[in-house]
Amino acid sequence: MNKELREAGRIIETRGGKTPDIALILGSGLGSLAEELEGAISIPYEDLPSFPTSTAPGHVSQMVIGELEGHRIMVLMGRFHYYEGYEMARIVRPIHLLKVLGCPRLLLTNAAGAVNRSFSVGNLMLITDHINFTGQNPLIGKNDEEFGPRFPDMSECWSGELNQILRNAAANRGIPLQEGVYIWFTGPSFETPAEIRMASIIGGDAVGMSTVPEAIIAAHCGIQTAGISCISNMAAGILNQPITAEEVVETGAIASTDFKALIKEFLRLLPAGFSRGGTKS
Repeated sequence: MNKELREAGRIIETRGGKTPDIALILGSGLGSLAEELEGAISIPYEDLPSFPTSTAPGHVSQMVIGELEGHRIMVLMGRFHYYEGYEMARIVRPIHLLKVLGCPRLLLTNAAGAVNRSFSVGNLMLITDHINFTGQNPLIGKNDEEFGPRFPDMSECWSGELNQILRNAAANRGIPLQEGVYIWFTGPSFETPAEIRMASIIGGDAVGMSTVPEAIIAAHCGIQTAGISCISNMAAGILNQPITAEEVVETGAIASTDFKALIKEFLRLLPAGFSRGGTKS
C-alpha cells in the first residue's frame, strides 16, 4: 500500500480516534449533514499527504468525523471528479484511505439529472446499479493485491442488504424513494439531448459526473456500498430549458431536509457489526 495513504491514515487516527463505522461522500449541495455530527472534528484535505483539492461547486475540501445515531461517521465533504483533471488514482484516493482505516461501509451520494420521466426534481433515488459510459476504469494499471483481486466481481457492487435498509428507512420516515440505474459521464459539459435519449434506451434512470469510480474501488476493496442520488434537474431535452450548475447546488440544498432524515433513519436501522456479505461481524 502507498506510504502516503498509511501516513494519512495515521493522521486521521491520531486526530479522530477509532475507525469509522461508515463513511459518507456528499454530493453537490448536500454538505449540511455534517452539521448533525456530535463531538465532531474537521480535517482539511490539505493536511493529508497527496490528497487533492475539490474544485466542484458545492464541495468543501475537508472531512468531518463524529457520532450520529450510535455510529462513528466519517463525512467526506468534497469529492474529486475526472473532469477536474485529476488522474484516476487520485480521484479514488479517499476510498483507498477507507480501506487503510478498516472502514467497512460506504454511502455515496450525488446530485444527478433525471433520465426517467417519472422522476421529479427534488426526488431521492436509490442507486440499484450503474453504467460506466466513460471508457475509463480506476482499476486500469498494476493491481495492488492488498486492496483487492485483479478482476473483482461487480454483481454486488451496490449492496442489496444496505439498499433494503435504505428502503425501510424511507418507509419509516414517509420519504418517497425512487430507484434506478445511474450512468456516469465524464463531464464537465452537461449531456446532449441525443445522449440522454441513448441513456434512456440502454436502461439509465439518472446521469451524473461522479460516484461510479468510487463504487468500483469500494467493490474492489470489499467495502459494502450503497448510493443515493438527489435529482437536481431533468436531463437535457426533457424540459425546454437550459441546465446550470447553480440549479444543481440549489436543488441539493432544498432536498437536504428529506436527505438528512433518510440518512439518520438509515443509520438508526444499521446494525453495529456488518460484513460485505451482509452478516454480522
